[in-house]
Amino acid sequence: MIVRKQPVLGILGGGQLARMLALAAAPLGVKTLVVDSAADACAGQVAPLCLADWTDYAALEKFAAAVDVITFDFENVPAETAHWLVERVAVFPDPRALAVAQDRLAEKTLFRECGLQTPAFQAVDTREDLDRALAAIGAPAILKTRRLGYDGKGQFRIKQLSNADVAWAALGAQAAVHGLILEAFVPFERELSVLAVRTRAGDFRIWPLTQNWHTDGVLSLSLAPAPDVDTLQERAAELARILAERLGYVGVFALELFVKDGELLGNEMAPRVHNSGHWTIEGAVASQFENHVRAVLGLPLGDTSAHGFSAMFNWIGELPDATSVLRAIDGHWHDYGKQPRPGRKVGHATVCAKDAGMLAMRIDDIARVLKREEQVAPAMRVLVK
Repeated sequence: MIVRKQPVLGILGGGQLARMLALAAAPLGVKTLVVDSAADACAGQVAPLCLADWTDYAALEKFAAAVDVITFDFENVPAETAHWLVERVAVFPDPRALAVAQDRLAEKTLFRECGLQTPAFQAVDTREDLDRALAAIGAPAILKTRRLGYDGKGQFRIKQLSNADVAWAALGAQAAVHGLILEAFVPFERELSVLAVRTRAGDFRIWPLTQNWHTDGVLSLSLAPAPDVDTLQERAAELARILAERLGYVGVFALELFVKDGELLGNEMAPRVHNSGHWTIEGAVASQFENHVRAVLGLPLGDTSAHGFSAMFNWIGELPDATSVLRAIDGHWHDYGKQPRPGRKVGHATVCAKDAGMLAMRIDDIARVLKREEQVAPAMRVLVK
């Protein structure tokens, strides 16, 4: 009798993304082992959890020995830890890709080298640098930390030049620690994201473009496929492929884009499965989570086509009542098992339909019951013309 070894995927970070990766891995016959420093990390609800700090190399040694491949739940794993692991076990995506995505200056520079235009930007290391950058870029502009910070954190919007002192008071201390970058504010027409996946052998695919809306810097609602993007879909796929091949990327990543005057501008790259791709769990033939597991383990990719139309509600701070979603036709509920906290992503819901009109009716019904008409209003304007 032939005994087949069941592969083990190690995941650095135990948040909701790791939880969904573990759930996607199980039907493929793949075990998962998660490492995190928090005993209540929500991935521990569905997979064995190894408690360790990023500098606890004795624990990480045991973790690496117990898995076949390591991937990431989030991109801010210390570079030292990532490089240490690469010497002991296969790690995807490569830490070099993580390093670029961790530094907004390196990221924007790479975008331009790959043919993806960006808003104007300049590095800021001193108060004098900020004045020079503002003189060149103008206001409004956004001052950001080069590293760390997401969902609206680690940034300050400078509405007029006289706000420079206030911006420096808010973020100046980070200049010596992480560096700062000033980016021009873009009066964009819409926000899109392209979710892409690449295998070890170089097979590359994308899902249909997703349109996103944010509230206070945090994703509020996603709609897929984004409407009226025929030429943009082709261009986004081309740019994502160039980036993936340039970085030797393996796994899923998201490229966040602005649309201005019909052209794509690069905002950020997330080197991991991404919040705007959660709709793919029910709305696509193979989800971003399943294809990420397939890619990093060297398995063939699944079909990235959409079944129809999907809208994803992001639940921030606390969960609303699930009843209206669960009663809806093709409504799907995801509770991350996290304690409620302001600004925290605690769950999401995806609603699917065969056409845009049907989707509009379903999400409108749900929003009215939950008194979240404001959350769905932007999508309704797109869906109902």
